[in-house]
Amino acid sequence: MDSRSYKDHFFKKAKVQGYRSRSAFKLIELNDKFKFLKNGIKLLDVGSFPGSWCQVAREKIKNGKILGIDKKEVKAIQGVKFVRGDFLDKKLKLIAVEYFKSNIDVILSDMAPNTTGNKSVDSIRINELCLAILNFSKKTLSKDGVVISKFFMGEDFEEIRTTAKKCFKKIDFFKPNSSRNESRETYIHCSRLST
Repeated sequence: MDSRSYKDHFFKKAKVQGYRSRSAFKLIELNDKFKFLKNGIKLLDVGSFPGSWCQVAREKIKNGKILGIDKKEVKAIQGVKFVRGDFLDKKLKLIAVEYFKSNIDVILSDMAPNTTGNKSVDSIRINELCLAILNFSKKTLSKDGVVISKFFMGEDFEEIRTTAKKCFKKIDFFKPNSSRNESRETYIHCSRLST
């Protein structure tokens, strides 16, 4: 199966199952591996447009609280609150903290900046977002909470790993099958916050 047919396979599967994008399957695979979507949790999805990760979370979590943040407007999903804005803005971070009123159990980030076409620049920009998520989680995540964030393999990978190791007792790296073969994206899974 070439990469185009591979892409079409997940694209068609998303349409059939009612997901807004093929990226839903990345979260499904991540959860199958790490089992972090549980009933009653408080979950923050950063970079939530078009909403497919929130769709998956809503299916898996009963009696929980889900908040999605994105610069773009996300079409409503029952049981999910969406806020439009830039997560890197302090005001948005405060809104997230206020909404949950206590520590967050799961922070997800599939955030990606608009690409420039320069692989090195794009890698640095997306990895800066990953570092912002890790730093935010230090102050807001529950003790047994989980962070999942996208990043690109590149020259600043070491900085991500070092930062994660300082904050968490357990870190893993995982590239879902539903990621495009040619993509340099992978995901970091962090758990057991260091005290």
